[in-house]
Amino acid sequence: MLRSRKLSEDWVVVILGAAIILLALAGIIIPKPAFGWDSGEQLTSKVLSLDNLYRILQQFALTFAIAIAGAILLKKPLKSLVIVFPIVFLLTIVALAIAGNNWIQEYNLEAVIFSLGIGLAISNLFRLPDWFKESLNTELYVKIGLVLLGTTVIFRDILKAGSLGLIQALVVVISVWYFAFWICKKLKIDKEMSLMLSSAVSICGVSAAIATSGAIQGDSKKLSYVISLVLITAIPMMIFMPYMADWMGLSQEVTGAWLGGSIDTTGAVVASGSLVGEEALKISTIVKFSQNVLLGIAAFCISVYWTYSKSVDDETKREKPTLRVIWERFPKFVVGFVAASLLFSFVVPQVQIDAVKDSLKSLQGLWFVLAFTSIGLETNFKDLFQHTNKKPLYAFLIAQTFNVIVTLVIALILFR
Repeated sequence: MLRSRKLSEDWVVVILGAAIILLALAGIIIPKPAFGWDSGEQLTSKVLSLDNLYRILQQFALTFAIAIAGAILLKKPLKSLVIVFPIVFLLTIVALAIAGNNWIQEYNLEAVIFSLGIGLAISNLFRLPDWFKESLNTELYVKIGLVLLGTTVIFRDILKAGSLGLIQALVVVISVWYFAFWICKKLKIDKEMSLMLSSAVSICGVSAAIATSGAIQGDSKKLSYVISLVLITAIPMMIFMPYMADWMGLSQEVTGAWLGGSIDTTGAVVASGSLVGEEALKISTIVKFSQNVLLGIAAFCISVYWTYSKSVDDETKREKPTLRVIWERFPKFVVGFVAASLLFSFVVPQVQIDAVKDSLKSLQGLWFVLAFTSIGLETNFKDLFQHTNKKPLYAFLIAQTFNVIVTLVIALILFR
């Protein structure tokens, strides 16, 4: 009698991500909750309104059901999950509400940094039991978010981004990525950190770091460190680059292209472009969007590279690893990501995409923030921020400087 084989986490993620997408396409759409507010009155009347709380409750019901289904498929105990997940979800909602404040949004402080901070505060002020930490499914949450991210990578949108924006994005992403990776290699930084750092600098900051971490099964502490670097550097760049552009006498078109290609987070790009003018905002958004659509291609290529390099281990390094070995080690959730992208690019009609995109985008972000709440709850503060090795910081700053210079040169050539 054949024994039933346990599904790998990656295949479970594909199943769960597909379930969320198919439910939405079938008409079971979870409305996107509102988290934006600028006063106590708005917080009460908007974020904490009965209608919005009902939307949040609907998201909780879906994510809780998916988490339980994941535990069942992975044959993990349910008893502790039933206690832990609601707590993680509540803390995540608090982080989303904090990040929704208009003053916070002006400084481009994303919800993941607050969820991470809340989790770190709790884990370092209180001793959490082992069973609690063992129920934190960080990797599962990140990978589900990445599968859903595939629904936003629409191939036909690449054409809308504009030819100049695409040319700049390709040149910047490729040149900056390889330079950053080369710097990391010269500084003898481990390959895992190097890949996450290079992607974060060259593509689109937080999303690229998360996607790369998922593709290589990266360490959550290293991911948190890279994201901290991205968010910390985005703020001064957002504030000072528009003034530097004005001092250099750059046109709005060149300035927009420079901002869109240099600043790592989309929110900071929009904020800095707005400081310059409408044309700068338009160009910066197009350029940043062009880089964002390359995320899926980059994640897939990194997955193949990482799988191949891992396959050349002590057992296989004397001969070329077979396709079977590579496939066995390939992160299967990437299949879900690509399938979702192809589905929404060539199969699902635009009318249906418009109906479900806000809901799926909100759920995608929610899974990411749930993951960072979990990272904080399972991490010691010293482990995250007390790095005796400063090489990743130096590599990030050098690569970011290179990014700013190269992007300016390309912007001057293409948009002058």
